[in-house]
Amino acid sequence: MNFVTSSMSNIYLDCPDGETRYLLFRFENGEFAELLLGQGEPPQAEFKISGKYETFAKITQAELSSHKALMTGKLRLKGNIVKALKLAAIADRMNKVLAKIPASY
Repeated sequence: MNFVTSSMSNIYLDCPDGETRYLLFRFENGEFAELLLGQGEPPQAEFKISGKYETFAKITQAELSSHKALMTGKLRLKGNIVKALKLAAIADRMNKVLAKIPASY
């Protein structure tokens, strides 16, 4: 089989414990395939989105759109921008699901 694989990392700066954390998302053929959580420098990804922990918390709670956060400089995108835009719809759907899960930030 010939799989088309894409990956992105969300890099959470200034977490409550002062550390940097990441979430690495991997997609195959446009479908979610793997999620890795870690501390420090993330594994190689086609693009990285970095921002403060509180910005990601607002996005996950549906208080701020990721598009607006990017446009206002609260998030920074580095890497393959074309692929990032293609996966944006998947990320937006995932954020809508996450916003419904009760969580403490």
